[in-house]
Amino acid sequence: MSSKNNIKAIAKKIRDIQDFPKKGIVFKDITPVLSDIELFRLSIEAMAKPFMKQNIDVVVGIESRGFIFGTPIADKLNAAFVPIRKPGKLPWSTENIEYELEYGTDTLEIHTDAIDEEQNILIVDDLLATGGTAEAACKLVSKVKGTIKGLTVLVELEFLNGREKLNPYNVHSIVKY
Repeated sequence: MSSKNNIKAIAKKIRDIQDFPKKGIVFKDITPVLSDIELFRLSIEAMAKPFMKQNIDVVVGIESRGFIFGTPIADKLNAAFVPIRKPGKLPWSTENIEYELEYGTDTLEIHTDAIDEEQNILIVDDLLATGGTAEAACKLVSKVKGTIKGLTVLVELEFLNGREKLNPYNVHSIVKY
């Protein structure tokens, strides 16, 4: 199957859930992709491919779906995996960042010793929407002195302009809406 056909097959499996998690939101449900091993493998391959020659040392996955994609991408890139989590979920000394949401704030944390200074980092998540969480993850990785080589996501909601918050980073997405 060609790369273009792979993307179409992945996109076809992603289903829309109306009014989830609240009225007016159309949620992009990726679980049908996860339950199809061939499409899941194609997704991992497509997400990792642009970074195969970037000498990635660490793949950082954003809680929680970034863990699902991040660990096999780390394996494919022969890199370590580090989670970014919500507050109170990591058992060691952490660095954190608070960031703005549409209706309030949230916080992300990373272990203070998770990344060595100047390591090449790829940030992974399932979806890029407004870019707030991804931007916070970039700031958090920068706080612990990692060198961000890019971000990769399965789905990008282009109409929400999240990519604009992520300049000058190399942002790669597979399925775009």
